[in-house]
Amino acid sequence: MLVKNVDDIKGKEIVPGFHGKFIHSENMTVAYWDITAGSPLPEHTHHHEQVVNVIEGTLELTVEGETHVLRSGSVVVLPPHVPHSGKAVTNCKVIDVFHPVREDYQ
Repeated sequence: MLVKNVDDIKGKEIVPGFHGKFIHSENMTVAYWDITAGSPLPEHTHHHEQVVNVIEGTLELTVEGETHVLRSGSVVVLPPHVPHSGKAVTNCKVIDVFHPVREDYQ
């Protein structure tokens, strides 16, 4: 069992404007993002299934060329290998869950 307080985790800036704090279990990674308004997330793919949970703010998420405007309460499930990109319209708080573990975030 792992018990942590997110406030005690040291953050990392993964791409400019995307500051994350990460919890890793045996099978998944949970990412707590603070994203600066205007920050773009370049198009990419990965072998992880991803669940995007917008907690605060407005985030544009483009999946396979279709842009979705996400706000507090929005949830998106992305299958593995699907091209996606994004942009923070406002400052955002987002929680992402990845399966399997994001080794690159450790």
